[in-house]
Amino acid sequence: MAKRLLINLGRRRELKQACLDAIAALPAELAPSPEERALLLESLEAIARALGALPDKARRAFLMSQLDGLTYAEIAQRLGVSASMVRRYMARWKACWHLRPEQ
Repeated sequence: MAKRLLINLGRRRELKQACLDAIAALPAELAPSPEERALLLESLEAIARALGALPDKARRAFLMSQLDGLTYAEIAQRLGVSASMVRRYMARWKACWHLRPEQ
């Protein structure tokens, strides 16, 4: 369990650093204000926590859908499950996200 927590901490640090790097690469006129940057980082942390609460296949299904733009059928094929199972995974994400504590 401790190993998993360390891995998750490392991933969150990488995510935060990637976000900060992307912001730093923006032209000054497009860069968010310090307040907007703080809100963005808080939102990313909330998303990371919500994703971390999901089982592995549900998390992978969500990421394939949102980051890779795959259809449920394509995700199902890659995960070795049915498309209806992918729909259930996505519903699980929505339930997990909506139950998060308000900030």
